[in-house]
Amino acid sequence: MLLETHRAEFALLSHADVPVDDLRRELGLTKPLFETVFDVTAEDGGELAEDTVLWVSFLEHDGLVRLRYRTDVLDADCVARIAGYHLTALALIAADPDAEHKRQSLLSGEELHVQLHGFAGPRRKLPDRRVHELFEERVRAHPNAIAAVHGDRQWTYRQLNGRANQLARALLARGLCREGVVAVVTERNLDWMAAVLAIFKAGGAYLPIEPHFPADRIARTLSRAACRLVLTERGSTATLDRALDSLSGVQTLFIDAAYEEDHADGDLGVDVAPDQLAYIYFTSGSTGEPKGAMCEHAGMLNHLCAKIHDLGIGEGQVVAQTAPQCFDISLWQLVSALLVGGRTLVVEQEAILDAERFVDKVVEGRVAVLQVVPSYLEVVLSYLEQHPRELSDLRFVSVTGEALKKELAQRWFAAKPEIKLVNAYGLTETSDDTNHEIMERVPDRERVPLGPPIHNVHVYVVDEHLSPVPLGAPGELVFSGVCVGRGYVNDPERTRRAFMADPHREGQRLYRGGDYGRWLPEGKLEFLGRRDTQVKISGFRIEIGEIENTLLRVPGVRDGAVVVTERADHSKHLVAFYSGQLPLDVNVLRARLGESLPEYMIPSAFHWRKSLALTDNGKIDRKALTALAREFDVAGQDHDGPSTATEHRLAAAWADVLGIPKDKIGRRDHFFDLGGTSLSAVKLVISLERAVSLKDLTGHPILADLATLIDGR
Repeated sequence: MLLETHRAEFALLSHADVPVDDLRRELGLTKPLFETVFDVTAEDGGELAEDTVLWVSFLEHDGLVRLRYRTDVLDADCVARIAGYHLTALALIAADPDAEHKRQSLLSGEELHVQLHGFAGPRRKLPDRRVHELFEERVRAHPNAIAAVHGDRQWTYRQLNGRANQLARALLARGLCREGVVAVVTERNLDWMAAVLAIFKAGGAYLPIEPHFPADRIARTLSRAACRLVLTERGSTATLDRALDSLSGVQTLFIDAAYEEDHADGDLGVDVAPDQLAYIYFTSGSTGEPKGAMCEHAGMLNHLCAKIHDLGIGEGQVVAQTAPQCFDISLWQLVSALLVGGRTLVVEQEAILDAERFVDKVVEGRVAVLQVVPSYLEVVLSYLEQHPRELSDLRFVSVTGEALKKELAQRWFAAKPEIKLVNAYGLTETSDDTNHEIMERVPDRERVPLGPPIHNVHVYVVDEHLSPVPLGAPGELVFSGVCVGRGYVNDPERTRRAFMADPHREGQRLYRGGDYGRWLPEGKLEFLGRRDTQVKISGFRIEIGEIENTLLRVPGVRDGAVVVTERADHSKHLVAFYSGQLPLDVNVLRARLGESLPEYMIPSAFHWRKSLALTDNGKIDRKALTALAREFDVAGQDHDGPSTATEHRLAAAWADVLGIPKDKIGRRDHFFDLGGTSLSAVKLVISLERAVSLKDLTGHPILADLATLIDGR
């Protein structure tokens, strides 16, 4: 290694007379070329150059490593660690010059212990009971307290428990066995809550499926999970019925019919072990096949206890349930309050799509704990900035599913300094959130940290060999402890790649999720990105590969790629590029993808090219396509500009919420074809000060038509 370094340095010496400042100007570089200097030739140096943060020199005659550094960037402890890394590296080279350096660790025994144990979540003993048993204790303690509210319906603890017990017996009567998978295909309502509890009580495994998912996706999910029982409700079976046409041996049970079977409503007492399968959530898969993450009761309980502890959920407090059923955060929102005598408020989707109604629900429902994705928090915050309201009962707002930008945290604390903001981070495979950053003010750092691990959770930052990297260095985030799930249902190959034995803690499972980050000195994690093509949009985890594989199955598509663009409002959008003999109708493409993919995975734009840009090694040039996507609107849009005052006002509002230039918006453009979503529609209604409603926008999505509607009032 030293010989190769010497050769490289010798080759560069021929350019030694070229001033670095001239080179920077010629290349148009504004940032420093380097911040760290390792100099094996200098005996000592004078002052550090302006852009240099750290200077490391080796004094050969003294056998010393000398470090000089900027104290406004690095502290003494950090520099001492770096010095230790250099000394360790030199010692390893001297001991075995031929050893593979990538397998050598620079960490001291003390630092290794800190990373493996000191930065772990606090150790806490969990109750020796399952989630539904803790709920049953609360039923006995206060049977007549209100447990759940949805719209104008509300159930007491006794009523909810009785309904859940009846459903559990109906499932057992149909042959449900230990860890048998039960799909729940309902809207978010009180019967959904009873169904989830019933499955836990009966010893089964909960599998959520949204009623509006494509029939093909529902069929593949049921098949992969080997599901033989489906709990559903009347009015939610349109696509389910089509899915079941292609399957055999699947029983369907209507919830209202199960109630009418007059089963006993007392507790069942079925023995459920901590390591028993609790639920399966399907997430997007890179091969085109969704993968079902299996999590156990102990992991679920650990996460719920962490939420209760860290968010201060207590007796009589209200937790809002806002997330879709197939989003794993929906589960803690649904049941956490029930374990401590609190109340769950299931917020209707219609209210979520109307910021004013949503805030009304939070206020009138006396919500104490709320969790949303950052993009929706921005919508709510925009409304509150225009229409200030007192949120007197709200104590914690948790955000998850997407990166929380510091700017949004600044806006939140400017508007609501008395309400704590929690940046929650985790993966479906790790029983939901593993880290909580609880903030009472805007963080000092440039990025909002992910926070420390929750109790009984270990997180490591490692290299490709699963060895911890030096403190502060970037690496892959891997997880160990009770939080780690069992693997992917009936998918041993993908399970083998992601789940393995923890090399640092005997008998524990370890999960590699693909996220990259680093440790901060105070024992908090900072998120740095992903290693693959997985992205999060509006809280949903999406494998780009799954969309691309579906796109390639469309007749007439020869090659395809999907990229993510971020607009001025920080919203992310999927954009598809494809090649083929001729361009295809955009509506046909959307329809074909919609047969297999949920709405949130359908690209907002499709661009045809005779051939896709390639890199030098023949791969699709995603960087070039991403740059191209920023320059285009949806194929075929009309650029005939706005003509009336109302059209100009609408175009300006569309440009603001969609993050595209106003001059790119034509009077015949379609709001949702330009990348509009339900969230951006809510933003538009707010920005226009309710001159239009969501119903107006969905009924008149063409700019000129919407302007005519406004002018006609």
